[in-house]
Amino acid sequence: MDDKIQVGLITHGAGAHVGAYLQALAAAPHCGEVILVDPDNAWQADAKRVLGAKLAGVRRDFRQVLRQDPPGMVLVTREARTAPPVIDAALEAGCHVFAEKPACVRVADFAPLVQKADAKHRYLMLALANRTNPEIAAARQIMRSGRLGKLFGVEMHLIADQTRLTRPAYHRQWFAHKERAGGGHLIWLGIHWLDLAMYITGSQIVETAGFTTNVGGQPIDIEDSAVAACRFESGALGTLTSGYYLDKGYHSHIKIWGSDGWLHLEPMRQEPLTWYSRQGDQAGQTVVWEGSKEPRGYSPFVAAAVQACAEMSAPPISNADSLRALKTVFAIYSSAAEGKAVAIP
Repeated sequence: MDDKIQVGLITHGAGAHVGAYLQALAAAPHCGEVILVDPDNAWQADAKRVLGAKLAGVRRDFRQVLRQDPPGMVLVTREARTAPPVIDAALEAGCHVFAEKPACVRVADFAPLVQKADAKHRYLMLALANRTNPEIAAARQIMRSGRLGKLFGVEMHLIADQTRLTRPAYHRQWFAHKERAGGGHLIWLGIHWLDLAMYITGSQIVETAGFTTNVGGQPIDIEDSAVAACRFESGALGTLTSGYYLDKGYHSHIKIWGSDGWLHLEPMRQEPLTWYSRQGDQAGQTVVWEGSKEPRGYSPFVAAAVQACAEMSAPPISNADSLRALKTVFAIYSSAAEGKAVAIP
């Protein structure tokens, strides 16, 4: 394959999902080699084991890499508070950027990066990896086909375990502190469902009203519970419940209603997608999607991102959609703080 590019993996000892990203880059056909930037020397052994001959070098200073031989794409997975200057430097060096979310603690720190990426014709892709799951592609196709008719309403529900919040080791990590992470469950997990709702329906959220709290009472200053009402640009309304409530596992779904039918997504179940329409040759029947759930997760999403950068083809998430997901999350936080509905420009 002639259109392979070098990827710079810029992280540190507390970088999120680094193991998954190493596996993804090892498998990505358009990733020719990887330069690891690891100032804490936390991931070098794993990188050698997973990447093998793809590992072209290990550096301590990302500035040195960007100055000497900028990679085609930079994958940034760092504490949210420290990510924006790294992303800015990578864009300034002419690199495309793939950023682990949330990549900022204020939307005002991310918006100028999107403007710079647009001006330089570079991609700035937030790691919202559920987009490339097969059942999500199928749901988007069903919605875009018009078989559900006019969008009426959306319900989003993503619940994870409270158990992790009880551990002292978790209390010390950066994502348990708002000034370092930007927020809690909503910005770490709920953001995925907000993005998928907009991605599947093709309609952006333009206004929201929300509440956040620490219902479990753990010694953390992030929310473990968030709810929001949303108005989509199409006129439809939606709701989101986002929280750490369980002892283990996940409860999750996205349900979309239209004038001619509905679809129900439960991506973590064996049968992740069912739908119903009054149109077509299956009119009036509840249809269980029979496609394969694989491939899914970080590997296909990262592979799609690297391919887009190598070929200058369509990325798995646009600059604008990356920013929109963050704008929506921070609008919910603003609404919770101000006690009123917040418009999203």
